[in-house]
Amino acid sequence: MVTWKTKSVIARARALRSERATEVEKVLWRHLRRRWPAGAKFRRQHPHGPFILDFVCLEARLAIELDGGQHADEEQAGYDERRTRYLKNEGFTVLRFWNNDVTGNLIGVLEVILATLTSRPSPSGPSGLLPLPQAGEGITTDTEDDR
Repeated sequence: MVTWKTKSVIARARALRSERATEVEKVLWRHLRRRWPAGAKFRRQHPHGPFILDFVCLEARLAIELDGGQHADEEQAGYDERRTRYLKNEGFTVLRFWNNDVTGNLIGVLEVILATLTSRPSPSGPSGLLPLPQAGEGITTDTEDDR
């Protein structure tokens, strides 16, 4: 197996995690870093092969990419397609969201991520991910213990 984690790739990933993260990446990271949704552990700006993934859950083989307006460019779109094809060949499910999806419909984005995480088993066996709540068992803030 070829390793792509050269010192320069690792340094670039670290820079992307710290000073070069976009505001949209920071918004989504605030949710993913808390192991929401479904208790999944995500990494951000994680090197994989020749690419640095915006967000990845290695256990579930789920990659999440956030795309700004530059991704509508024909050349960039071709690059994104090759990148997605590579990741799929590596066994990843790839979710791509436009930045304005995150800023304008964060709950919808999180619901898609949750549905993807809970719709297929992890290739490494039981993942310990929390199941979707049954009807009437959604998140509540007012419990008898709080009263």
